[in-house]
Formats: sequence, C-alpha cells, structure tokens
Amino acid sequence: MSNSDSPVVGALRQVVADSYALMGQTHLCHWNVRGPEFFALHTAFEEQYTELFTAVDEIAERVRALGALAPGGLGNLAKASSISELAEDSNAVDMVAHLAKANELVVASLSKARDLAGDAGDAGDSESEDLCIARIQVHQKTIWMLKSFLGH
Repeated sequence: MSNSDSPVVGALRQVVADSYALMGQTHLCHWNVRGPEFFALHTAFEEQYTELFTAVDEIAERVRALGALAPGGLGNLAKASSISELAEDSNAVDMVAHLAKANELVVASLSKARDLAGDAGDAGDSESEDLCIARIQVHQKTIWMLKSFLGH
C-alpha cells in the first residue's frame, strides 16, 4: 500500500477539506455578520479564520510529509467536506450556531484521524496523532466560546 492509500492519509485529507470549508464559512460570517453583536463577532470570526488558515497549511503539509498529495481546489474541497454551507443572509445567532456545529464536525474528522494515527503500524504515527490532538483542543475551545455566546 502506498502512503497515499493509507487510512491516516485519507483521514488527514478529510480534515483538510473540512477545515478549509470551516475557514470559508467563518470568513463568510466575518463579512456578513450584522446587528448589535457585530463588533465582537466580526473580530472573533477574523481570529478564527486566520488561525484556521495556518492550521490547514500545517495539516496539508503533514499529508505531504507522509508522501501523499494534499487535496486542493475549491470544488474538490467542497465536494469532500462534510460541512454544509450557510446562507449569506443568516443572522448572527444562526451564524454562531452553524460555526459551532461545523467545528464539531471538524473535531469528529480530527478524532478519526487521531485514532487511525495512533493505531498505524507497529510504532503508530505519533506526529500525526499529536497534530490532531492539538487541533482538537483548539476546536473544542472555539466550540465552548461559540456555545457560550448562544447561552449554552
């Protein structure tokens, strides 16, 4: 089996697609948020999509380090992602709820990749496992913040 066929690589490619979709949805919310919460959410969304841009690059480069090609192209990434798109005219509360759910989907993708990396071969793939664990922590904090805004 070549590295591009490994379950870890497949799972990491899914994380790239889902993370990229989340980044795009977060950017959409940053641009279109309106209402009394505008300033706080506009700033929070910018911090989130900026952090995601760096993260997507790091995950894609991990795929490359494993000897496979990183996924790319908006159409390909959108097709591969499990994250739905939010309507441009959504209100602030719907935006926050959507992004909380999207972050949960990314955590699910990361958890799968983490578990596969931990089980990979005799020695496992602790580098990919560690990357996924760190990313899960970031997304869990984001979910907590978004849900706190919603009063959950």
